Amino acid sequence: MIRIGTRDSKLALWQAEHVAAALASTGNQTEIIFIKTEGDLVLDTPLPLMGGKGVFTKALDDALLENRIDIAVHSHKDIPTQLPDGLTIVAVFEREDPRDVLVMREDHPLTPEQFMDGEINEGLIATSSIRRAGQWLHRFPQHNTTDIRGNVQTRLRKLDKSNWDGAIFAAAGLKRLGLEHRISAYLDWMICAPAQGAVAVMAREEDRHVFEAFLPHHHLETALSVRAERACLSRLEGGCSAPVGVYVRKSEDGSQYELFANVLSPDGKLHLDVNLQADATDAEAVVALGLRAANALLEAGAADIIGKA
Repeated sequence: MIRIGTRDSKLALWQAEHVAAALASTGNQTEIIFIKTEGDLVLDTPLPLMGGKGVFTKALDDALLENRIDIAVHSHKDIPTQLPDGLTIVAVFEREDPRDVLVMREDHPLTPEQFMDGEINEGLIATSSIRRAGQWLHRFPQHNTTDIRGNVQTRLRKLDKSNWDGAIFAAAGLKRLGLEHRISAYLDWMICAPAQGAVAVMAREEDRHVFEAFLPHHHLETALSVRAERACLSRLEGGCSAPVGVYVRKSEDGSQYELFANVLSPDGKLHLDVNLQADATDAEAVVALGLRAANALLEAGAADIIGKA
């Protein structure tokens, strides 16, 4: 029996059940155990002021270390780059759509195209992410942003009852919850958070039977991409809530991995970006993309931007 620890939001439960189904398909029995995190309990404080998205993982880390669960299932982007001693990521599942999306208020009088055509002088967009806020304001400097907290359903309700024009969500979460119809526009120009769209499984380092159980379910291409993305974030010394976007993908012909990264000030006025490639047959070179990108950004002044965010 593998005890699966998870938060109790609908999205977290989807992820836990996805992992449980995968394990069941290879003959493993599971039990799902719900654990409340600080991020779930405190909804009136912006994430950066709470220490970043690590507030969603610490309670599960503690449960692992105390042997109350055998694995913890996370949205990979929520996991800090520095893992607690004794814990490790044992599996990364295939990535869902990593893009950020705009969801407009249900009764909004404009179409997404009208709202984003550049002629609208005013706009108010909700997001708890300074990465998203910085990229939005860089593209739409005439707009403003406001903080929003809560699970997906809570944020949608807040949006529809507000005077905001829209809110920014991860496409992956909406699709997994059957809410794809709420997507107003895909923000293809916005670089996602490191590991966005991927589900990761954490376990105790000594539990070899857990490693073996996940061997058939570990998605190598996704794992390689997110390792490079997180290496970039770690080198920049940015936490999960840092204004850093990093995305690594395989090229259409499969010959290369491509990295896109940027660092922006929360108001979008300061902007640095980098684009690099590595041979797809050289795994070490792919992971090294993250360090190469981070070093290029640091040489351009990224540390000052991150330090002031």
